[in-house]
Amino acid sequence: MCSQRYHEDQPLEFYCEDCKVLICLKCSIVSHNRHRVTDTEKSVQEQKMQMAEAVAKVKAKIILYETEIKKQTDLQNENIADMMNAEKKMIDSLDEWMRDLRQHKKKMKEKFRDIYEAEQRQHAARVENLELITTQLKSCVDRGQSILERNISAEILNANPAILERCDELLIEREPDVYKSPYYNYVVEKSLNMFGRVVVTRSDPSMCLAEGHDNEAGKESKFVVVTRDSERLQCYQQDDQIKVDILTPEGHHLKTKLKDSNDGKYTVTYTPKCAGPHRFEILVNGQPLTGSPFLVEILQHQHQFALKFGSRGKGPGEFDSISDIAVSDKTGTIAVADVGNKRIQLFSCDTNIKFQTQVRLDGAPYSVAFTDCGDLLTLIPLRNSKLRLFSEEGQLIKHLIDKHLEKPHHLSIASNGCLIIAEEESKEVKVLSFDGSCLLLSFTAPGCENCPKYALSHKNKFYVSYPSAHCIKVFNKRGVYLHDIGCERSNDGQFVVPVGLAIDKYNQLIVCDVNNQRLQLFTLSGKFLRKLEGEYFDNSKPSCAVTNNIDNLFVADVWRGCITVFY
Repeated sequence: MCSQRYHEDQPLEFYCEDCKVLICLKCSIVSHNRHRVTDTEKSVQEQKMQMAEAVAKVKAKIILYETEIKKQTDLQNENIADMMNAEKKMIDSLDEWMRDLRQHKKKMKEKFRDIYEAEQRQHAARVENLELITTQLKSCVDRGQSILERNISAEILNANPAILERCDELLIEREPDVYKSPYYNYVVEKSLNMFGRVVVTRSDPSMCLAEGHDNEAGKESKFVVVTRDSERLQCYQQDDQIKVDILTPEGHHLKTKLKDSNDGKYTVTYTPKCAGPHRFEILVNGQPLTGSPFLVEILQHQHQFALKFGSRGKGPGEFDSISDIAVSDKTGTIAVADVGNKRIQLFSCDTNIKFQTQVRLDGAPYSVAFTDCGDLLTLIPLRNSKLRLFSEEGQLIKHLIDKHLEKPHHLSIASNGCLIIAEEESKEVKVLSFDGSCLLLSFTAPGCENCPKYALSHKNKFYVSYPSAHCIKVFNKRGVYLHDIGCERSNDGQFVVPVGLAIDKYNQLIVCDVNNQRLQLFTLSGKFLRKLEGEYFDNSKPSCAVTNNIDNLFVADVWRGCITVFY
């Protein structure tokens, strides 16, 4: 019933929406006039629905928080498990290192014991030898001294020759030397990375990724490692360690440079030297990225035609049979052995090819090569002074010793400065000291009666062309034959009179396949890569080639007297 005065006999049948209270009929007329008034039961039903909806929402929120509590508890348990695993890994690693150290200690003690025993034997043997020599000397002295003390003429005359002979024998023997022990030390190579470290980070290696690979040999390439958290969001942690290891197809480690952008992106820069599948291993805090290690195919550098220069003739920039071509790594100057005109012509190679000067000779220059310091070495097969050294301006510096040369054909200079010469008369490849005075090595192909034409050295191997055998023969650094590249025919990887050779900075072997009118490119192991032919060498026979330090390729045609340039 209503509690208002004079309304006590009135039931609360209505609900004022504006005042949010229950009222009676009189209240609706007197104090709640013009208010929004509804039936009590109707309001109850509406607000009951509102309350049920609100309660349902709260229940849903409770479920959400209970789910988050469970998730947080699971994460806590996972976190504890991770910490325990990391701690166990630390303990196991240290235990393993300690076992290795104990084993190393045992081996080193055995090594020192072996060294000690060997050294004691050396000292004892030397002392014994010295004592023997001393005994022999004393015996000779005692015998001579006793004869002199007795001073008997007949005895002195009879014994003197024997005494003198024995003294001479003992005196002319090698002076005794004292065995000097080598210096002993235990070299300790300490590294800050020898021990592990604790890493606390949000970066999840399984969510991190690498993107943006370049893939051309010889060009500086980049890719980006992005660190992300477990929600796949990019994140940055100062303590994160990113390690990248790139292996070439030959199994060599490629040098890399890592730049931290301090935003979760790490730029990796590298320059592949050769084509083929490279193995990339990327670790974030010691854990591999998903899919790491993975293979990236590095593509071959494609030479593009640039220009041709030269023609038949006797004037500057004209040639009468080109026998060889060389480029200075120091200045980029191009030297062309102009056989028919008995001269060497020099050209600059900046934006254009420009004639510089010429060096007149008394014989035909069969071959030319630049030294590291930029001087020009030429090979002229005359009876005297076959090797001559000129300055880059064409001034004669000196004649080199050539006593080891008979009928040389081609000259190249190895990275260590030695001269590599292919000889026609002896059918040998000879390696001489730079001044030509010492013959360091000579070798031939077993069972091969053909003459070598061109020879060069690269990465402890010799590559030699044999035109008559229609192949390239490969030797190790001691001149031991290893294998052939190619055979006679015109298919890919085959030759008809291969002559000139070059190796570019991408470790590609370039072969002048003369009678097939083309260049062929191979890996250093002899795998065919591709060829340059057709319009570049129509009615042409490329006979010699050379590359400069920015990998421009120069190819000379021996008969047409022109040079084709590729970039």
